Amino acid sequence: MTETSTSAAIRNYNLFGETAEVPDVVHCETIQDRSELHNWELRPHRHARLHQVLMLRSGGGSARIEGQTVPLLPPALINMPRGFVHGFRFHQGTEGWVITLSADLMDEALRDREGLRAVLANPCAVPLPPELETLAHRILTEYHNRDFARAQILRSQAGSLLGLAARAIHADQAPPDPHADTPLLRRFEALVEQHFRQRLSVADYAARLAVSPTHLNRVVRQATGRPASALIAERVLREARRMLIYTNLTAAEIGYELGFADPAHFSRVFTRGTGNPPRAFRRRMEQGG
Repeated sequence: MTETSTSAAIRNYNLFGETAEVPDVVHCETIQDRSELHNWELRPHRHARLHQVLMLRSGGGSARIEGQTVPLLPPALINMPRGFVHGFRFHQGTEGWVITLSADLMDEALRDREGLRAVLANPCAVPLPPELETLAHRILTEYHNRDFARAQILRSQAGSLLGLAARAIHADQAPPDPHADTPLLRRFEALVEQHFRQRLSVADYAARLAVSPTHLNRVVRQATGRPASALIAERVLREARRMLIYTNLTAAEIGYELGFADPAHFSRVFTRGTGNPPRAFRRRMEQGG
């Protein structure tokens, strides 16, 4: 695993497939193998193209996800989609597994309209079902051997992993809107992820998607209950919060980084969206808020 840094100074960790072709089907290791190298603490970072599933069988600790602390009480399943800033602090001797899946494998394994993609789209920690612990053992064993049909078996096991993880999350939480997972919405969200720093308008995104702004707004509102502009603004605010929490950049520097020509304009947008001016938000987070 290599580490790179962005201009926003939030760490991006690269496992297989994030900077080159995917050399393996999945990546599987124990929590102990990775955590012992870092004194049982993994500092806040994010993965651009990787989805991780962590399973704690003993020990425990806490996760820091988008600035919020989540206790980890084993047996626990932690779902960590790509793009979310997260870090972990494990108790010494914690046992479990980390299974990492590439974005390409996720797209191949998850079918539209079956609902799993929406369930797995947000980070969470839920109780670990016994059948997932059994599957983790099998994946780790298969990952380390080089027998014939290894890749096929790992792909099948990864599909089972995603299905069982989605089932556990669905059973623990309120189910998402079944209409929320549409191809156009996912394409729109992917474009927003690529271009939110450019301050593009809804019309700009609609043109890139080859639809009218009215149609784009209709689809987004039907799926989320909000207009397309709200999703664009939310993505900008989420990145602003991350940078205020995880970097030492000033509010003005963050505004410029996010495409605002005027720091005062950025401050007004942030205050309207979060209820706190940027400096007050940072101060509150530094005090444990």
